[in-house]
Formats: sequence, structure tokens, C-alpha cells
Amino acid sequence: MSKILIVMSAASVWERTDGSAYPTGYWAEKLAAPYEQFVKAGHTVDFASPGGVLQPLDEHSADTSIAGPDAPRWVEIAQKALQDFGPLLKLDEIDINDYAAVILPGGHGPVVDLYKDADLGRLLIEANAADNAIGDVCHGPAALLSAVDAEGNWLLAGRAMAAFTDEEEQMFGTAEGAPWLLASTLREKGAKHSGGAPYEAYTVQDGNLFTGQNPASSAPMADAMIAALAE
Repeated sequence: MSKILIVMSAASVWERTDGSAYPTGYWAEKLAAPYEQFVKAGHTVDFASPGGVLQPLDEHSADTSIAGPDAPRWVEIAQKALQDFGPLLKLDEIDINDYAAVILPGGHGPVVDLYKDADLGRLLIEANAADNAIGDVCHGPAALLSAVDAEGNWLLAGRAMAAFTDEEEQMFGTAEGAPWLLASTLREKGAKHSGGAPYEAYTVQDGNLFTGQNPASSAPMADAMIAALAE
């Protein structure tokens, strides 16, 4: 079986356009569901982040009124996985050749730090060149924007992908005051973004790139990646 790398944001705060600080962290289901699916399939999962910083849990993802009745189970799985793994790996020390797939599980963090992280950009460029699977859920596709060449060209422009939609951001209450909106920005940068019904599972595969729109898309995206790795 293969080794899988889950890359987390290191951000705990999302600064808004009015200067206020919105608490953020990893969203339990988006981390736990792919982790659970890959482990069940026999793969080994490592965790990494910028500087090896352990991002806090986004408390919204533990709230059953927001994240659904399974929220406590996802929180338990995510917290145990991170505790069992121990200190996170540092992005600048990762050799992408050690992994068959990279997953970026979202939460608002990627729109704070990962979208401009040079070390992640290097890893994604190398993973894409090697045709390794790359999976992104919800706000995770923001991290794809880091894959730019020396001239600043986005190397994933033209690829089909899903991501948390502007409509979903508005429904969640975080669109107003956001420095930028993910789905519209991806389209402006050249992505072929498409979306499904709000908060319903929706995934897109474009070659080695697997993307999911929202938390409900986390497990289906992982399943598609696992099937591709088994081929």
C-alpha cells in the first residue's frame, strides 16, 4: 500500500477586510473522512503543515447544528489521528517522492496561508509532474494556487475542479468581509470551476486532480482517489 500526505494549514485566524479576526482551524470531517477511508484501504497517512504547526480544530465543525449529527465522530477520529501521529512534518522538509498522493482538506485556513506557500507550491508542482494524485476539499483548492512557476504562471490553470462555492460562503455567513472568495478567484485565475447543489456532495476528477466542493464531498473524493491508486 501507499503513503498519503495530508497537508494542513497552520492558520488559526482569518483576518477580515474590516480588520477583525475570524477564528479558524481544521474542519473535522474534511480531515477525518479522507483519513478514515485511506486507512481502511490499507494506506499510511502522514500529516504536514507550514513549519509543522498543529492547527486548532475549527469549533464550528464540532457543532452538530452546523456540521451535522456525525460531527462528534469526525472530531474524535481527527483528534485521535493527529495525537497518534505526533508532531506534524514540516512542508519544507518533505520529499514528495515518498508519497503517492497529497490531500489538502480545507477549512478556511488555506485561504490564509497555503494559497501562497512556496514550499507547498514546490510539492504540488512535483506531484503533478509525477502524475501523483492530488486531492482537495472545500477551501482546500485554494492551496492549488501556490503552484506557480518562476514567472508567476499558475500551472494548474485550465484544470477542471470543484471548490466551496461563493453561494455556500454566503450561506455560511462568511462571504461579507472575506478578502477574496475562492470559487470566483479560481475561475479568474483560469480554473474550470463547476459546482453542485449547496452543501450536497459534489466531486470533480481531472486526470490526477480530485476535488470536492464541501464537507459532504470529503469521503466521495477520497473514495475516487483510492480507486485511482488501485488501478
